[in-house]
Amino acid sequence: MLRLSALYRYPLKSARAEVLQGIGLDKLGLEGDRRWMLVDEASGRFLTQRAEAKMSQLSALWNAAGGLTLDAPGHSAIDIALPGSDAELRGVTIWRDTLRVPDAGDEAAAWVSRFIGKPTRLVQVPLDRARTTQAGYGKDDDQVAFADGFPLLLIGEASLQNLSQEVGRPLEMLRFRPNLVIEGSEAYAEDGWKRIRIGDVEFRVVKSCSRCILTTIDPQTGERSADREPLATLQKTRAQADGAMFGQNLVNDSNGRLEIGMPVEILE
Repeated sequence: MLRLSALYRYPLKSARAEVLQGIGLDKLGLEGDRRWMLVDEASGRFLTQRAEAKMSQLSALWNAAGGLTLDAPGHSAIDIALPGSDAELRGVTIWRDTLRVPDAGDEAAAWVSRFIGKPTRLVQVPLDRARTTQAGYGKDDDQVAFADGFPLLLIGEASLQNLSQEVGRPLEMLRFRPNLVIEGSEAYAEDGWKRIRIGDVEFRVVKSCSRCILTTIDPQTGERSADREPLATLQKTRAQADGAMFGQNLVNDSNGRLEIGMPVEILE
């Protein structure tokens, strides 16, 4: 039997994961997932571990009011309120998308600037300012917050075990930053799924996930692997036209709630 074995949320794009037992879903995926982002103050361009590996050590916890608590080694924790309707809008760029979203204010900016080491702003995306998903996949009205391309990422436990064997050492699931982890399937079975149901929620499997250098960063220490693993192995064994694929991007077709242990049904 297939079941949901792990749930992860990333309130701040490219910061540490929150490990969950249960979570609600909204139009943009898991409630509170990647609704916040760091951007370069001058250019408005988004910041991630690809260039700022220290972000792997940044803890960002979602609170019930939709705000954020930031914490990091050597820094005092700070509580940041959800920007109000009168908050300043800041032009930001994430990949090819440009949008205007609420800025979290100067106190938050001072904290994240000290952490990053250069002028940085913290921004948040409300539902009415979300992006549309990557063209050519899914439906025209599918939306995403600050995740790279799609609201949700799913990985099978067996797929990670298989990759670990190929690399020759155990790999942490959080290197790949999934939202949903499934147990009970064969390795890479998720590559063939088109629609699944977990609890009362149906999901469309819209696109394989192309992996990048971020997979070589140890999620605990923030250090890059000298041998470029597991990306080097993925580039040999899982290469497609769009890159080295691992995991599947999903879109949820309704709201609802997920809990660890729920059965997973393959609909198509």
